[in-house]
Amino acid sequence: MTHFKRYIGIDYSGAETPTSSLSGLRVYEADQSRPPDEVPPPPSPRKYWTRRGIAEWLREQLLVGEPTIVGIDHAFSFPIQYFEMHGLPLDWPSFLEDFRQHWPTHEDHTYVAPNNGLPGCE
Repeated sequence: MTHFKRYIGIDYSGAETPTSSLSGLRVYEADQSRPPDEVPPPPSPRKYWTRRGIAEWLREQLLVGEPTIVGIDHAFSFPIQYFEMHGLPLDWPSFLEDFRQHWPTHEDHTYVAPNNGLPGCE
């Protein structure tokens, strides 16, 4: 017996801005009766998903209330040296607070580039 009725997989890219349409952003969905199929972005002039678009779509999907598991391939982790260098506790809320303060990538016109000069992330 499985605990989930739906499965969502997201191939994630943190590049550019939250509203950038990126070919590296892909969404796949399956359920107990069908194999994974790619979910196209909502109709718009943009060809690909945006990070903000995925977040909004995912929120709507999870509000349905059907038991769903979501896998996000974005390697969203920092090296332990980053936490040690900046004296951060090893917990999610502390990390998010620090990250949003120093790298507000949720804001429009905030770009992400490889390494982005993050100390401890060389």
